[in-house]
Amino acid sequence: MKEYTIKKRKIKLVEGNIVLLNVEAMVNAANKNLILGGGVAGAIRNYGGPSIQEECNKIGPIEVGEAVLTNAGNLKAKYVIHAAGPVYGEGQEEEKLLNATLNSLKIAEKNKIKNMAFPAISSGIFGFPIQQCSEIMLKAAMEFQENNEYPQEIIFCLFGQEAYSVFEKTLEKLTL
Repeated sequence: MKEYTIKKRKIKLVEGNIVLLNVEAMVNAANKNLILGGGVAGAIRNYGGPSIQEECNKIGPIEVGEAVLTNAGNLKAKYVIHAAGPVYGEGQEEEKLLNATLNSLKIAEKNKIKNMAFPAISSGIFGFPIQQCSEIMLKAAMEFQENNEYPQEIIFCLFGQEAYSVFEKTLEKLTL
């Protein structure tokens, strides 16, 4: 586990399954239709139960880069923030990923969520390069924490040692 503190607020990196974390909110790497399919969304559906998808059905679709809040069903978390990430190659992916990250953070701030966990949004089946993903998401999180009281702790939960290593190197580079 790697940790960085700024103004008493933390950014942590962990390797594992995001749905098993004990956080107030977890971010779902969502599609714009808010259908909980595979990857992170599938794990949220499997562990959280049907109430999350039922609430998503009432909200969606949303634009790529937007984020919305739902219940967390049977998960340890209180909320799921669904951030619609870009598919690599669709155009303006960097801006859309930045917006998905910032909009998730704004929801956490508005709801005074103390701690939240992000996956590496769009880096799975959506094909976004993990290196670019780490740079955009970590920089956005660090800048957001400098100017906002919430969230006080942001965890990047990375699936697999390879993704963890990329985020770890990026965090080291950004905190020099």
